[in-house]
Amino acid sequence: MTEKKKVLLCVTGGIAVFKAAGLTSQLRQSGYEVKVMMTRSAMEFVTPLTFQTLSRNHVYHDTFDEKDPSGVAHIDLADWADLVVVAPATANSIGKLANGIADDMISTTLLATTAPVMIAPAMNVHMYEHPAVYANMERLAKYGCRFIEPGEGLLACGYVGKGRLAEPEEILESIHHFFKEQSYKPLKGKHVLITAGPTREYVDPVRFFTNRSSGKMGYALAEKAYEQGADVTLISGPTNLNAPYGVDFIQVESAEEMYKEVMERYNRADLVIKSAAVADYRPKVTYDSKMKKQDGNLSIDMDRTKDILLELGKQKEHQVLVGFAAETDDVTRYAKGKLEKKNLDMIVANNVAQTGSGFEGDTNQVHIFGRDGHEYESSLLSKKEVAEIVLRESARYMKGSDEG
Repeated sequence: MTEKKKVLLCVTGGIAVFKAAGLTSQLRQSGYEVKVMMTRSAMEFVTPLTFQTLSRNHVYHDTFDEKDPSGVAHIDLADWADLVVVAPATANSIGKLANGIADDMISTTLLATTAPVMIAPAMNVHMYEHPAVYANMERLAKYGCRFIEPGEGLLACGYVGKGRLAEPEEILESIHHFFKEQSYKPLKGKHVLITAGPTREYVDPVRFFTNRSSGKMGYALAEKAYEQGADVTLISGPTNLNAPYGVDFIQVESAEEMYKEVMERYNRADLVIKSAAVADYRPKVTYDSKMKKQDGNLSIDMDRTKDILLELGKQKEHQVLVGFAAETDDVTRYAKGKLEKKNLDMIVANNVAQTGSGFEGDTNQVHIFGRDGHEYESSLLSKKEVAEIVLRESARYMKGSDEG
């Protein structure tokens, strides 16, 4: 690092506090300036003197113990930090932060800081899986907090499962990655338009045609594009996902609604990634009242919906246009045909019949084809990792369009 980054380490009460001591030592050895804040519960496991010795800084634990009369400690520390790391983060501390409770120095400082917050949970497996804890973590993720997932194994309580604090080396690597990511903004100043999720085409007020798309791939793309400095617009069909932090989020339902929202914003976009699984057909006739069951079979006449990607390809000027091809057979042939027919710069193909690469999961394996003949095939990765690859490959064509 060219400059010393400042990390405020918030240590809350649990047996994993001893790992936080190791993390403090490793952070300082790696060139970070570290200040430590502790809850009273944390001090039951490890003394402040340990952290003071390892960090070479005062340790803070009492909101009303002002070591410097010229300032207010919890506000000064909130402003001082480049990154706040909560490790270990107990269920209680996570609940406080999620619900805006500020009854000790750590919770008060966390509410006051505008620095990014990284949370490393540590607790009993049943606590970690409790709906209240899960909901609190989801809320914090929506607020922009980053999580370092706990490990699985034998816990101090005797249970075996997920809840063990990540090792200091893992947390340190996440911190390294965060600061590297902060300096890597290849999409700064660019407007990225992304579509995600399925669409619904109604037959009557209670029935509709749809597909199995969860939206996870598109949401991961939006999250990563924002992290890389882009001005991101995410147009999404119905999903169970929270809108990624920092993006302009637009909710739609039908293919026609998605078409209108995309076309309205197309001229302002530098990069368009159409990962939504838009319905190809919709019922020719829709009913205002629920259709009643009748004897015999039912036939529903269908009309073709507008081909959004084809229209975008026709109107393309300065934009880099990326499509997705979810196939089950002859993936390469269909993907390359779509790339050519729809005037795309790049297409991301995957075999949804392949284990781990289908709808609704958290992983994907893709084969990327570019207009210049360039190809890239990934291994089975998380959708967030795939999103980084797609954005990296897309950037090749954005650079070319800028130069052209």
